[in-house]
Amino acid sequence: MQTSLTRAMALIYRDDLVLAFRRWEQIAQPVVFFTMVTTLVPLALSPELGALREIAGGVLWIAALLAALLGLEFMYRADHADGTLEQMLLSGQPLAWLVLAKTAAHWTASGLPLVLVSPLLAISLGVPSDALCVLMASLALGTGTLSALGAIGAALTLGLRRGSVLLSLLVLPLAMPALIFGARAVDMAIHGEVARGSLLLLGAMFVLSLTLSPLAVSAALRISQE
Repeated sequence: MQTSLTRAMALIYRDDLVLAFRRWEQIAQPVVFFTMVTTLVPLALSPELGALREIAGGVLWIAALLAALLGLEFMYRADHADGTLEQMLLSGQPLAWLVLAKTAAHWTASGLPLVLVSPLLAISLGVPSDALCVLMASLALGTGTLSALGAIGAALTLGLRRGSVLLSLLVLPLAMPALIFGARAVDMAIHGEVARGSLLLLGAMFVLSLTLSPLAVSAALRISQE
């Protein structure tokens, strides 16, 4: 049972990544949005690095949060349309674990590219090199939390004609604590302070969302298929 479950999760993770890279715009769109927002800030405010450094944490986190929202509505849409979701429900495998595999694949395709490109954009905003590790760690935890929370919203709005707007309204309030502590961690690192407390809080939110999200998504998917 354990071997078959592990294999099923690996297949779902691999297939979702293959489909994501075939539809390359789903991967490129969040990265392009993230890049555009952070590069437009110096043009709108001030090119002085000292001034940009003071707002860099908030700008990077807001841009990353909004960019990560762009791909959430596609998480279950294709599976719902081609019958894959129904097969998952009838497979006999614990649906929560299969949902966890899909959430991991979504983060790999949408959250991980934002984390990898963030140091380059942070340097353009005057963020010192000593703070880049904290930035990447906070964004990794934050985007992972958003993927888990977004999976709930995607499942609840599955099948709705204009579900993207409702999805944003559902997920954004839940993501506010991650935004607050993530931006705070980056700001503390920029000013040479220890950001361990904020990172630990982000880690706790990530673990909590990753624990509860698959159960909530499983219930929402079963309701949507009835």
